[in-house]
Amino acid sequence: MEQREIMQRVVGILTEALELRRRVRENPDGDVTQSEAVSALLEEMLPRIEVPADASAQEVAAAVSKELGPAIAQITSAFALAFVQLAEVHDGGRADVSTADVLQSISLHFENEAER
Repeated sequence: MEQREIMQRVVGILTEALELRRRVRENPDGDVTQSEAVSALLEEMLPRIEVPADASAQEVAAAVSKELGPAIAQITSAFALAFVQLAEVHDGGRADVSTADVLQSISLHFENEAER
């Protein structure tokens, strides 16, 4: 999965989380269904790891780190980028720009990257 796709998925996850928070605030006693978006992203990105039954704990740890490390780094980088952009708007005191606006801007930026 390309970084652009990962970033768009992360923006989708954050947008869903924002909507979920809004619904909970509006109806604290209501039944709110959790999204499966995070699970789906992890399922798509994380490779299956096979280790021999007789592998030592160190060998298992090394295999997991080697196989999962790059995907986890990509996902973490995408969430960190979104956080930094949201934090910059917040720290800049931009009351005219909402969280949803920032997330939409991030998504559009990465959508435009795909068209180039």
